[in-house]
Amino acid sequence: MKRWLPLILFAVLVGFFAKGLFLNPREVPSPFIGKPAPAFTLPLVGNANASFSPADMKGKVWLLNVWAPWCVSCREEHPVLMALARSQSVPIVGLNWKDKGREAEQLLAQTGDPFLAVPDDLSGKVGIDYGVTGTPETYVIDKAGIIRMKHIGAISEEVWKEKIEPKLQELGA
Repeated sequence: MKRWLPLILFAVLVGFFAKGLFLNPREVPSPFIGKPAPAFTLPLVGNANASFSPADMKGKVWLLNVWAPWCVSCREEHPVLMALARSQSVPIVGLNWKDKGREAEQLLAQTGDPFLAVPDDLSGKVGIDYGVTGTPETYVIDKAGIIRMKHIGAISEEVWKEKIEPKLQELGA
């Protein structure tokens, strides 16, 4: 039996790896779903005298979109965010994450600003508190300040219609 143990362990490992090949990397479960959104207060991009806190959004269903000027996928989703902002279907707060080059203000001036507020998370600490693994990531937060959904990757029209919009309707947004 001892002779077969390495082969059995190898077969089990191969099974786990094979299963992983069929998983969607954008469907990473978040331990924050159903829990209060982490509290923070950060200065706003372009106005260091003003600040934003999730407490400012109590009583509203809203999106927290974690983005960065250096993020290519963030630029791809930008037109969708602009359309959402024009429709005024849901307030969007854009967490500017790890913008070492200080490019956010200029980029938003050039491409348009879909955000109600743009808190500046230069250190990346708030992103860590939310479990951000990369940009873009978007969180749906309910009226009580509870995270109800996390989407990893760019928001496309398809993602909006099939995933986020139904969740917002469920939450009464």
